[in-house]
Amino acid sequence: MRVVPFEDVRRSVAPGAAIAAMREALLSQARGECDTPMPMHLDVASGGGGEVHIKSSYRRGARHFALKVAGTYARRPYGSIVLVDVETGETAAFLDDGGFLTDLRTAAVAAMVARELGRRDAAIGILGTGVQARLQAELHAAVLPLERVYVWGRNRERVEACARDVGVRLPGVRIAVVESPAEAAAGARLLVAATASRAPLLRLEDLRPGTHVSAIGADTPGKQELEPGILRRAALLLVDSLPQCERLGELQHATSERERAVEIGAFLGNPVAYDSGGITVADFTGMGVEDLFIAEACLAALREP
Repeated sequence: MRVVPFEDVRRSVAPGAAIAAMREALLSQARGECDTPMPMHLDVASGGGGEVHIKSSYRRGARHFALKVAGTYARRPYGSIVLVDVETGETAAFLDDGGFLTDLRTAAVAAMVARELGRRDAAIGILGTGVQARLQAELHAAVLPLERVYVWGRNRERVEACARDVGVRLPGVRIAVVESPAEAAAGARLLVAATASRAPLLRLEDLRPGTHVSAIGADTPGKQELEPGILRRAALLLVDSLPQCERLGELQHATSERERAVEIGAFLGNPVAYDSGGITVADFTGMGVEDLFIAEACLAALREP
């Protein structure tokens, strides 16, 4: 078994490679090539942790299947991905990534959707101040001509620290701290919500025509970042997985829109027409197939000379 430490994982996958891997992951899922079960969630807060997410996937004919575990802990993030050899049943690789690959693929898939929608935004508004907020700025900058990033968070000290970090990652890009989600929406038509909120942060009246919103944070029952009216009025409603989003994502709060939702992989393979002057929404819950593809991309990069 190969054990890949955090330092090697972190240096392995460049933003462009991560974005390419996520596109292929969702296309492969849409083509019916992958067996990706619903995620498992554990609440271990009473034991000193928080949420633990367990996801898996197998692409038929491939060498490995993946089992990912990622959790929130006050002291340090926990995460690992195990790749198991399909033929022998042996553990081929243990990626001790501290949740980094989960964070990377989450930011990469949102950036990939922005690119596939033909976005050319110079400004982005980010709700949240964690690792994901920082990566969302970095990965979107890989596909967009960003000049301004607006950052919002509930804790002033944390939002200012996040803004400083984003400024280091994106030299030459102007970083501004805003006082509310609505102010972020006033400054940018591309918004990413990456919080653990259980109540709407963005409302329909906050959004200007032509705004795209990537909703990242809702990944368990009860979480919510968007007012349901945003989904109802969306000219295009994308979901990474219809069953997952209906149970875990923003779609759980607007189930009447289920029939209009288009899975991202299907959209990539056969884009549907929509009003580009309207609001578009992408609802992300995170899929095991993404963990499989990002782990294999990591190993492939480490094998390169």
